[in-house]
Amino acid sequence: MVAGNSRRWSRDWAPFCGRLLRRLVRFLTNLLFIGDIFASPGRSLVARHLRDIVVAENIHLSIANAENAAGGFGITPTLADELFGYGLDVLTSGNHIWDKREIFDYFVRHPRLLRPANYADELPGCGVFVVEARNGVDCGILNLQGRTHMPATDCPFRKADGLLAALPADIKVRFVDFHAELTSEKMAMGWYLDGRVSAVIGTHTHIPTADTRILPNGTAYQTDVGMTGPYHSIIGVDKDIILQRFLTQMPVRMEAARHGAELHAVIVQVDEETGRATAIKRHTVT
Repeated sequence: MVAGNSRRWSRDWAPFCGRLLRRLVRFLTNLLFIGDIFASPGRSLVARHLRDIVVAENIHLSIANAENAAGGFGITPTLADELFGYGLDVLTSGNHIWDKREIFDYFVRHPRLLRPANYADELPGCGVFVVEARNGVDCGILNLQGRTHMPATDCPFRKADGLLAALPADIKVRFVDFHAELTSEKMAMGWYLDGRVSAVIGTHTHIPTADTRILPNGTAYQTDVGMTGPYHSIIGVDKDIILQRFLTQMPVRMEAARHGAELHAVIVQVDEETGRATAIKRHTVT
């Protein structure tokens, strides 16, 4: 074959060969989701371990819930910048996102910080963001909040329907942080979205659950990923303060605990052609 023909063959057949290779080889996107980062112990864990996890697990996109980053209650612009600087790609949140008023203007400039989408549309921020992972795959990240024993919001189930309908069809990798109190509400969301998103992972209760699995239609699920922060505590708060509250029923000033720090996360592997999860596992650093 002459050189000209060789170049023409390469130009004409290379795209076809690329498409054929993608059909023959399963291309996977690895998502890391770190549970509720609580105060300075949680932030320190992310600072020390995130980059090692990304390398060791070949992570393409790193997400974390950060609504408790500021002393356990809310997040500030400085702390959001700090967490992004550690290498996190998207930050999700929940009902504590409004605790620090200085974060309100931050949403406009930094759409990678999400608030639950089923709060009123006119409030600051947005609850969905499309981000390109390190392997070039576009991923849709959704943040929703439950309604039982939580602040009043729109229906998260119907809001999920609307968000998913608005996402371009070619965005197959879709991750949902569902910030809710009840295990039953979280499980209901998992079943409701099974087959329509790559993963539904619960946050808010700060206790990791042992029901990590892939639902029948390909959605990875865990009721609660757990907290990244001080476990010598009562869900992150100094245990003596909470014990006093239970014993006396008197109001107390909440303060973050400082000891027993652990990082809790899940790693989800997604087939980027179908959006179905192929694997999910818990990842813990103690």
